[in-house]
Amino acid sequence: MAAPGVAACGGNWFSALALGVTLLKCLLIPTYHSTDFEVHRNWLAITHSLPISQWYYEATSEWTLDYPPFFAWFEYALSHVAKYFDQEMLNIHNLNYSSSRTLLFQRFSVIFTDALFVYAVHECCKCIDGKKAGKELTEKPKFILSVLLLWNFGLLIVDHIHFQYNGFLFGLMLLSIARLFQKRHMEGALLFAVLLHFKHIYLYVAPAYGIYLLRSYCFTANKPDGSIRWNSFSFIRLISLGLIVFLVSALSLGPFLALNQLPQVLSRLFPFKRGLCHAYWAPNFWALYNALDKVLSVIGLELKLLDPNKIPKASMTSGLVQQFQHTVLPSVTPLATLICTLMAILPSVFCLWFKPQGPRGFLRCLILCALSSFLFGWHVHEKAILLAVLPMRKEKTLFNWMETFYLLGLAPLEIFCEFVFPFTSWKLKYPFIPLLLTSVYCAVGITYAWFRLYVSVLTDPPVGKTKKQ
Repeated sequence: MAAPGVAACGGNWFSALALGVTLLKCLLIPTYHSTDFEVHRNWLAITHSLPISQWYYEATSEWTLDYPPFFAWFEYALSHVAKYFDQEMLNIHNLNYSSSRTLLFQRFSVIFTDALFVYAVHECCKCIDGKKAGKELTEKPKFILSVLLLWNFGLLIVDHIHFQYNGFLFGLMLLSIARLFQKRHMEGALLFAVLLHFKHIYLYVAPAYGIYLLRSYCFTANKPDGSIRWNSFSFIRLISLGLIVFLVSALSLGPFLALNQLPQVLSRLFPFKRGLCHAYWAPNFWALYNALDKVLSVIGLELKLLDPNKIPKASMTSGLVQQFQHTVLPSVTPLATLICTLMAILPSVFCLWFKPQGPRGFLRCLILCALSSFLFGWHVHEKAILLAVLPMRKEKTLFNWMETFYLLGLAPLEIFCEFVFPFTSWKLKYPFIPLLLTSVYCAVGITYAWFRLYVSVLTDPPVGKTKKQ
């Protein structure tokens, strides 16, 4: 929805973009929706019908409340509007309830809360220097940024077809980023702290925020070469940031701490028993690992090197969310994924500290943290890639020949999986093939993008040296 005063971003075109995408969202109201539609309806019922002491214990539905408390209160606020549409949607025992009024309310709640996302995009536009922009509208960086963010088809599909509130949450993150670009560090820190208590998946990018705020806010000056001036450290600023984190956390978790329910809340937020991968493999490193294990197991069976009776029954290709054992390669534990994730994040964090590049460096570190967590994290959902989909300006050619060839390869892959494979004899014996091929192919592309960005971050000089040259 168009936020007030957005025309100031560069004329009527911003309002037109915001209004156009809002109308498109309205057209998507009657489309297919996933099980997440029922998930959020159930959370409306839980928060509306039960006292807070039962929110994180209620298990009538399999879709239990597993988001942080601020999101639970968000659902609680929505439920007091929902009762005027259809009171029955707020009945905990009405599982899979989906009346026409319920559909309208849930869809419009996503569209309405996207107003924050639109406002955040508008604020991001203010952070761009438009002096070097071309005369044509399509050459203006602010216009390009607005199109890429407002018309992000990943968000449109996940929120307005599949059904979630990622636009609202993404808006909070974009607004916090904009505030850091505007040197309003306390506001940026507050917004991010609030965001963490709406959806804990944003912990993935917390290292980028923590190091950047410590480096650029708590230390108030640099040497001419860009290195840190240690005597510029402000203890008061550090205390201020700590106080923000403490107060937000106390407001969110305090009631559950008072009820002695904090362990129960945390067990819902971090369910390690769900297994390494989601039912639909996220295209990350573990998709490549699982595919290699499957290929080796097939080869081992064909060569009679493996005993079929000793192969684990819980297989990653079964499509179920569960714990399992790999057949040939070592099985992966949550601790192993944590170590891999930290090792992947550390170089970008070190660069942010030792090779500061201002807000631009922070944004690149944030994206690398999101990509590293996506590639190596435990039970990563495929939708988590949205965290890393942030536009960055590129001066050179957008794609080289190899990257273009890779992207064009998605078309024949889709044709094979959707139209050719169902008519082959492999469908019954190897039903996992389309999922495996899609996950592995996309995993290769995402790993390549992560590697290319890392090379850029590691080889670029610090801001101080760049200015000298």
